[in-house]
Amino acid sequence: MIYLDHNASTPVRPEVADAMNAALRELSANPSSAHREGQRVRAEVERARARVAAFAGAREDEVVFVSGGTEGDHLAIVGCALARRAEGQHVAFAALEHHAVHGAAHLLHELGWTHSELPCDGDGRTIPDAVDALPAGTTVLSVMLANNETGVLQPVAELARRARARGIRVHCDAVQGAGKVRVNVAELGADYVVLSGHKFGGPKGAAALIARRDAPLSPLSRGSAHERGRRGGTENVAGIVGLGLACELAGAELDAQAERIGALRAAFEAGLRSAHPDCVIHGERAERLPNTTNVSFPGARADHLLLALDARGLAASAGAACASGAVEPSPVLAAMNVPRELAIGALRFSLGAATTAAEIEAALAIVTAAVAAARGAGVRA
Repeated sequence: MIYLDHNASTPVRPEVADAMNAALRELSANPSSAHREGQRVRAEVERARARVAAFAGAREDEVVFVSGGTEGDHLAIVGCALARRAEGQHVAFAALEHHAVHGAAHLLHELGWTHSELPCDGDGRTIPDAVDALPAGTTVLSVMLANNETGVLQPVAELARRARARGIRVHCDAVQGAGKVRVNVAELGADYVVLSGHKFGGPKGAAALIARRDAPLSPLSRGSAHERGRRGGTENVAGIVGLGLACELAGAELDAQAERIGALRAAFEAGLRSAHPDCVIHGERAERLPNTTNVSFPGARADHLLLALDARGLAASAGAACASGAVEPSPVLAAMNVPRELAIGALRFSLGAATTAAEIEAALAIVTAAVAAARGAGVRA
């Protein structure tokens, strides 16, 4: 199987797996225990915290370990909104955000908050001017670093600058960008930044929220003082150890891998255009993650394409939702005003550290065969 779905999840690096196995064998005590064994475990947790902080350009005491990007997004958005409730009950987020962010906003809606969505342009970039139109009483704005479907990098620093000028705190979901482009919380200007290990060679179930020292945060998991009172529950020690090492390894290799993978993507997109002159690459005019291609083939539906690709040994993803024999366009592409007939055929190919030039060449032949098969199956909305 040629795996071109690294934006969904990456293989765990062997070094990370080895470190986690050692932690499972040797670090059995509770890191909150005062005895020697407990403190030995605590030292490994803090070592991982230092690695995450270095990876994100943050202070060690700003790192909060969580179970994944979804929990991190909820803790930041809901936790900030609750902490600032007296200042207003309105939140905002970009229309392009991940479902986790929409979910946090919906939870707040059930608690009495209202929300606004910031629009994007046709290239898939959130429009900074939209921040100026947010209503008074907006307390937190959520903007992603890189879109998980198109790979388009967002103008986070400019959005944050405008928001902070109005007293609005900023949350950045950096889950898809971390490990592919450099993340520095100070340069982003965000109060809260979330990253997740399984996107860059770490384990699933281990992630981090960077909460700046002055950022208000009301904990969602309560009843204990874990993570300096910001997230209750005994730490996932093996996962945290793996996350920390994955951060260190990804940070050391990031520039070289970005250049190599970017060249492979360029070759892949050139091959797609040569074989399918009518294909449309979404967000291609914007700055994107070096590994991501979101493409539509007119006349080929996404669910048919995925089946044809999988049958031929190629793993990819689609943003369209398929149900009852019909497909619905990705909300991301809909926000970009991509025509429905194109949006229902969009596929995401995402390369990774293990992707080779030979795999790209083979993938191009597979895609050509799959497009022919899917077009033969016909398009039904």
